Amino acid sequence: MKFVYIGTYPPRECGIGSFTRDLYYSMAGDSTNNKGFIVAINNLDEEYSYPKEVKLTIQQENRNEYIAAAKHINNSGADVCILQHEFGIFGGQSGIYILSLLHHLKIHLVVTLHTISNAPSNTEKAILKEICKMANMVVVMNLKAIDFLIDIYDVPREKIAFIEHGVPDFHFDQKKVKKEFKLEEKKILLTFGFLSRNKGIEVAIKALPKLVKKHPNIIYLVLGKIHPSVMRSSGNEYLVYLRQLIKDLTLEDHVIIPNEYVPQEDLFKYLYASDIYITPYNNEAQITSGTLSYAVGAGSAVISTPYWHATELLANGVGRLFDFHNSNQLTDILIELLDEPETLHALRKKAYEYGRNLTWPKTGIKYNNLMFDTLQDEIEIKEQSFDILNMPPLSLRHIHRLTDDTGIIQHAKFNIPNLKDGYCLDDNARALLMALLAYKEKNNYKALELCPIYLSYIHYMQNEDGTFRNFLGFDRSFLDEVGSEDSFGRTIWALGYLLSNPPNYSYYQSSESIFKKAVPVFDKLKSIRSIANTIIGISYYLKRNPADDSMTELLSRLSKKLVESYETNSSDSWRWFEPFLTYDNAMLPLALLHAAEIHNDDKIRKTAFSSMEFLISKTFANGYLSIIGNDSWYEKDGKRAVFAQQPLDAMAMILLFKQAFKLTKNEEYLNKLFKSYMWFLGENDLRISLYDSETNGCCDGLESYGVNRNQGAESTLAYLISHLTVLQAHKDFNKASFIKKRSPEKISQNLIN
Repeated sequence: MKFVYIGTYPPRECGIGSFTRDLYYSMAGDSTNNKGFIVAINNLDEEYSYPKEVKLTIQQENRNEYIAAAKHINNSGADVCILQHEFGIFGGQSGIYILSLLHHLKIHLVVTLHTISNAPSNTEKAILKEICKMANMVVVMNLKAIDFLIDIYDVPREKIAFIEHGVPDFHFDQKKVKKEFKLEEKKILLTFGFLSRNKGIEVAIKALPKLVKKHPNIIYLVLGKIHPSVMRSSGNEYLVYLRQLIKDLTLEDHVIIPNEYVPQEDLFKYLYASDIYITPYNNEAQITSGTLSYAVGAGSAVISTPYWHATELLANGVGRLFDFHNSNQLTDILIELLDEPETLHALRKKAYEYGRNLTWPKTGIKYNNLMFDTLQDEIEIKEQSFDILNMPPLSLRHIHRLTDDTGIIQHAKFNIPNLKDGYCLDDNARALLMALLAYKEKNNYKALELCPIYLSYIHYMQNEDGTFRNFLGFDRSFLDEVGSEDSFGRTIWALGYLLSNPPNYSYYQSSESIFKKAVPVFDKLKSIRSIANTIIGISYYLKRNPADDSMTELLSRLSKKLVESYETNSSDSWRWFEPFLTYDNAMLPLALLHAAEIHNDDKIRKTAFSSMEFLISKTFANGYLSIIGNDSWYEKDGKRAVFAQQPLDAMAMILLFKQAFKLTKNEEYLNKLFKSYMWFLGENDLRISLYDSETNGCCDGLESYGVNRNQGAESTLAYLISHLTVLQAHKDFNKASFIKKRSPEKISQNLIN
């Protein structure tokens, strides 16, 4: 077999790096017929001289290198990719960039999880669920982790393998190594690993004064250095604190903290030299501890606080436990063991016997067996057909959270309405459209009850000349005199839809008066997106009022403006309305598709489909929707922006494909519609869902670092309109398929019956 390993790797000073190296040599080293290579993760500010087995490196914060690495792995001939996962070693928010690599992977995947939280953040939970979904097998090193994966991350039990943390198979004589370190007359207490506040070293130091009085030959050796992330954020503040504590307790002759990284072989010498090993961690949330496994593997007498890994590993007399932060209890156990050499020896013997099962040669065999079994499974094709039953249930809970008796609050801090930013016309127009769709498609009366709120906001914001204000403070004070043309166009779109689909006649009368008052503004519009939205609103209006010749003529004039903009800016290689792609792009061809439904005009139709196909070529190059980013957009002959992707753009694509399918009955547009919807649920550049099933809101966008977790009105409304449009399109498709499959005679007979 040929394996590829992804993780940190020595000489980078990292516990996972040591694990990756030991796993590599136990599975694919010189002593076996298996082969492999390493893909090493580099951190921001370091370059390393790697050994020959490292064939590729990834700069932690360079997402493009993750995608390039996937292509390299796919072409390498490797059978299985073995990923060492820890959130902090990968780039982006909570290490989100690793999802891009895994999504492009075309070989079997086995993931070893080094951290599993029982209280993850939304992003951590989403990332780990996605990783486990893509993996063929998931390896954990603690039985408690199995319950976490099943109960919190929805991982099937049959996908989880339990293989304990391996330990190097070193052997040293305690007397000889004590003599080597000139510690033969001392009783050695040892702790090692990266230093940080959660390691609880101060708890062990506070346990020493009483112990030293009874055993004055005690030395407490703390090996390791300040964790790099702690150094970046706090410097050596923790080390200064520990050294001051040592001085205050007059323990300078009994505590040694070199603050140096110790090579693995030297580390095991110190383990064999030590009499007692201590892990005084401050809380239970540690699912795996390599240092603890090493201590047991070396046959140390281990005393630990009851964090998850220690509780399991030290059961049945393998070690001793003391309560968190309880220095006095630790003192009592230390005194007991040092006063009773037989008890101490029995504890060491028990640990050593258990540790023989953890050596890397045995662990490597377990991994090799797992890889062999994994290779019997077929590689899952990651691109799956759309299943409407897998859509989240429609919920307006977050919309109700954002809506008061004035309108819908435009922004949110995470999922809490941000009252400071007040209201805007754009969002209340979208909210009106969403509520009408929800009532029409789902017969949702709670949505219908929201319509008067949004419609009254629109009425309140209209000026006497037919224009609209946009922004309103939370105290209902006007914040502008005339709103943007974009907000005007979106309002006409919503009003036009209401005029075409009124729940009752009173709604029609109210919206008609606002709509008609705004008509004189239509011809004055300059922004092509405002013109596009207005065209859609007029098109809906004309479906109910086809005899309104003046409005039909107005639709023709506005459509001509869009076509002229296209003819001015387009070329063979750039078939678009402007010399750049910016925001809400799909609304432009969508508007012409709506106009083409009203006007039988070849030029309008041809422009609509030509521009739509051009947009598809720029946003579906990788088989999924990749929206033009808003951080710098995409200028003709320039480089497109990838991030600051907005839900509004995904919604526009969905609406575009629905209208294209309606006009052509081409099922490829329906497939594109479903793929565009899946952008919300994780089929995107970061492979993570923007829809939050806990709050029923939608996050505000995809940023280069991860997801913008704020859940404002625009984003959630874009998701809900998209959701309802998918349901509508699915229904239209089934209706069309039914008619297509039935002969005219059978349909007629069915109608008669």
